[in-house]
Amino acid sequence: MTASTCDAIIIGGGLHGLSTAIHLAEAGVRAVVVEKDHPGRHASGVNAGGVRRLGRHLAEVPLSVAAREIWEDIEDFVSDDCGFTACGHIQIAETEAELAQQADRVDQLQALGFAHEQLIDKASLREIVPALAHHCLGAIWCADDGAANPYRTTQAYFRTAQALGVRVELGAAVTAIERLGGDWQVSAAGQNFQAPVLVNTAGAWGHQVCRMIGDDAQVEPAALMLMITERVAPFITPVLGAVGRKLSFKQYGNGTVMIGGGQRGRALPERNIAETKLAGMGNSAVTVKALFPQLGPVNVVRCWAGIEAMMPDGVPVIGPSRAVKGAYHAFGFCGHGFQLSPIVGRLLAELITTGQASLPIEAFSIDRFDVLPANGSIG
Repeated sequence: MTASTCDAIIIGGGLHGLSTAIHLAEAGVRAVVVEKDHPGRHASGVNAGGVRRLGRHLAEVPLSVAAREIWEDIEDFVSDDCGFTACGHIQIAETEAELAQQADRVDQLQALGFAHEQLIDKASLREIVPALAHHCLGAIWCADDGAANPYRTTQAYFRTAQALGVRVELGAAVTAIERLGGDWQVSAAGQNFQAPVLVNTAGAWGHQVCRMIGDDAQVEPAALMLMITERVAPFITPVLGAVGRKLSFKQYGNGTVMIGGGQRGRALPERNIAETKLAGMGNSAVTVKALFPQLGPVNVVRCWAGIEAMMPDGVPVIGPSRAVKGAYHAFGFCGHGFQLSPIVGRLLAELITTGQASLPIEAFSIDRFDVLPANGSIG
């Protein structure tokens, strides 16, 4: 079978794969994106859409700050504002110990030269979120963080990639990866694709790509759940989280409330589905009621889950393969890769075209994991 040739093959058509394809196309590199479903089918299109720097792992902060600069003018990148609004993010403290923890966090950031997170007292917290329960003592506030629409964003990336000449193969699950001289050959959906560069942005299936080329990463697929309520009177503007609770939620302009924050359903990547668990969603609802007791009974309209790749140390894999030359990874974003997508694509494109990334990515190296023999397929 004759192989289609290009400059780079990208496995995974979510935000990070499409971002990489866009940046490569702008650099004159012809890429093919091979996607087993369709863009936004899993984590990229069904997350909460948080565009946040608040609470990032310290290693992620430089990337997140750079990504926020792109989000400020996201329409210049993908010809769509992606529904982005800078509504602010706030993380509340309910105890003195949590407040002290937040103060340490802000001190750490300031020592590194970052000032986007601000520690605020109870009075300032009440000004920003007047409806919040009175026992809350303070918060970290990031006024310029925000949120966007995940599905709209994914489709904007998809359209932009195609407009730049990127070939995107949908419904094309990878069945084999071979090394042919200095090139990679990827087999998917009865086709072969050949290129000197391979990029793994396969999300929760990223470890399968790793093992097919001789790398390894300890990925745990997870079904992170979200739910939407019926419309209620406006009571909050920023996206809200809490130090001591698995909670993140925001209210839309139409009054509905999206509630998430780490409650897990059942991930079944081998069947390509994620199942919700109502008990977990109930825990989130109880938490919201504890922070906003005046809400009263609120009906849940819809709940869902997307399959996400969780790493044991809570940070993604970004960078070159350890096992072979000409292969690169970006996966395992642990439920917080949405905001990072425009900068991660740029960094991968830099690595591919110049051999160097313009921001520090050593902490995300796949070298921190053991290598297993290559085998397997993606499905």
